[in-house]
Amino acid sequence: MVYGAINEKGEQWYTQMSKVFEAIKNKQKDYNWLITNIDCVPQKIEERCTGDYCWLTGEELSGIVSEDDGQWVWAVLSGFNKNITLSEVLKYSQPYAVEYKGFWRNPVSMQHPLATIEIVAWDSSLTLFFSSQEDIVKDFLNFFSFSEDLSAYNAK
Repeated sequence: MVYGAINEKGEQWYTQMSKVFEAIKNKQKDYNWLITNIDCVPQKIEERCTGDYCWLTGEELSGIVSEDDGQWVWAVLSGFNKNITLSEVLKYSQPYAVEYKGFWRNPVSMQHPLATIEIVAWDSSLTLFFSSQEDIVKDFLNFFSFSEDLSAYNAK
């Protein structure tokens, strides 16, 4: 099962990754990350890209964010257990934010079938958060007091 949350109220910046990482108690370090659909993200992320994606360890991603904590405009950050290789990940279509209608349908789902967690920076106006682990989504919801369960949001 996949759990989801949306944060679009009560924040000055919605797509500031340091706050997202704080919300999930720095569990981003437990994963390797595929970052796709990149538009207006910190420069050091773009510098690490190969073609139209970036592949970073959680430690590398955390380090970049700690150096440059600007707002992200568009991006999908898909987190994978560290035993999953980049070659396995690239066998599937790359996740994207723009025009993806699946965010707004129940049941909520992650785009990449091997991902354990996905974070979507949506036009710098909201953050979507998904995980197969309910507790990490609850951490996100508790940290951002105006965030909402995405299934309930979609049901409105």
